[in-house]
Amino acid sequence: MAKLCPKIILEGTRLTFKTEIALALNEHPGIVGPRKYRYHSPLISAEWCAFTNFPWGRGLINFEQREEERAMETYRTWLHLFELLPYYSWIIDRFHISTKLYQKQVYGREYDFSRMEKSLKKLGFRIVFCTRKAESFQDALHERLKVTGNPDQYRDLDLFVGEQEKYRELINQSVLPKFEVDVSHNRISQVTDEIADWLERTGGLWAK
Repeated sequence: MAKLCPKIILEGTRLTFKTEIALALNEHPGIVGPRKYRYHSPLISAEWCAFTNFPWGRGLINFEQREEERAMETYRTWLHLFELLPYYSWIIDRFHISTKLYQKQVYGREYDFSRMEKSLKKLGFRIVFCTRKAESFQDALHERLKVTGNPDQYRDLDLFVGEQEKYRELINQSVLPKFEVDVSHNRISQVTDEIADWLERTGGLWAK
């Protein structure tokens, strides 16, 4: 059996269950192979608010201008690590596309990740764009409110509907292979099966 080392970047607006999908992918036999005991591949996120010592603070996505070099150095560090470990699996729950969108929407700043994307493509990274139909956001919110510690971030569902189209525009501009998956039905197992099938069809499960 060939060594499985998929490299997946999950992107999309809030309430598209990216984190739930990332965790499920990390246990999907089509992604990680059959396992006789439980362990995990690296699962990382640009959404980690690691720049501030309080909940829901700043990080790689929502950094302030004074933190710009710190954020870019973090991206360079992640890329360097991927290059040092090319024959391993990586699952990323939001990355540079989320940074580009947030920084443009909130601060009007444009960031060019084209050089990094070329390196990511060479390593075999692919984007999975998690989307949902506009009418399904309310059902997703109902589920999220059962567990979230920060419900205020979900007050305006129309914001997420509009943001989804902006994600689509940026993802379409990306040089990375991409796959759009609809999560409107909220069935995580179905979504991960679709992602696994796409990766297998297109050679995304194995290193180049």
